[in-house]
Amino acid sequence: MRISTPGRICLFGEHQDYLGLPVIAMSISLRAIIKGDKKKGKEVIIHKPDLGETELFSLDDLNYTKQRDYFKSGIRICQNEGLTFSSGFECKITSNIPIRAGTSSSSAINVSWIHFLSKMADNPPNWNQQKIGELTYKAEVTEFDEPGGMMDQYSTAMGNLIYLKSEPKISIRSLNPNLGSFVLGDSCDPKNTMGILSRCRDSRLEMLQKLKVKNPDLTFHSLDENADLSDLNRDEVELYRGTIQNRDLLKQALPELEKNNPDHQLIGELLTEHHSVLRDVLQVSTPKIEAMMNAALDAGALGGKINGSGGGGCMFVYAPDNPEEVAEAIEEVGGEAFFINSDLGTRID
Repeated sequence: MRISTPGRICLFGEHQDYLGLPVIAMSISLRAIIKGDKKKGKEVIIHKPDLGETELFSLDDLNYTKQRDYFKSGIRICQNEGLTFSSGFECKITSNIPIRAGTSSSSAINVSWIHFLSKMADNPPNWNQQKIGELTYKAEVTEFDEPGGMMDQYSTAMGNLIYLKSEPKISIRSLNPNLGSFVLGDSCDPKNTMGILSRCRDSRLEMLQKLKVKNPDLTFHSLDENADLSDLNRDEVELYRGTIQNRDLLKQALPELEKNNPDHQLIGELLTEHHSVLRDVLQVSTPKIEAMMNAALDAGALGGKINGSGGGGCMFVYAPDNPEEVAEAIEEVGGEAFFINSDLGTRID
């Protein structure tokens, strides 16, 4: 059994899915692969040659022994869905998605894992891609009370472009614009994903709570440019306005991405404006990311942004006209460049 799942980039809505605000995400043509089968006994053996590691445990002992013990949590979530496993399995995981770089390499592996488990069960279910994304979210985020949103799991599971709303209930819509090439640039700088997510989330939740004292019904959906911000300090006012700007940039981009032939120049400009908020307000960019971004734009990219939580990791640009020149410019300032396009979701290869 061989299953592969794509990584993803967030076009619009970065740092807002965990606030209950919508996102537009695109799966990319870099994939994580699980290849394996059942074996005698109850032992689970997971080879990770990219990391030089092998993980072993028994189906009879699924107690967590480390932070984010995703392979065990995946099995437990599947068992909660009624799946049974009378025999263990051995598999190998490989990936060409940049690791710890904001392109959902972990979620791509976890989606592949849930998909793989569904085929290894004694009673294999007929789960669709959205169901696999839902269960991966439970195994990866809910089970460990993490601060992330739902974008990574649903985007990598379902593939292509999606518009994801999580409130008042989960709503996912596929988008099918004719888009050209993107170039992904990995800064190769490590990042502290959970630390950045907690800071960016908690600061805005605290800001909202201050405002709810006078306006108990206020939500991130109803933030208004003309609101009374006298109870906020200067940094919180900037955070408030940046949150509105990011939210409304997605509203501008959505109707364009709903077209078969969108305005490519406008998409690029909106991406760059989104990046400016992430850089200047949430302060998640780095000098290396900025050097890569400036080099790419100077080489002719139409626009771009940092990708993922930030503080390192990746950026991407939209470069439908000259991706080769843009990739070369990114690498000249020390980044690693990848040509990417929209790709299908999790699948059996």
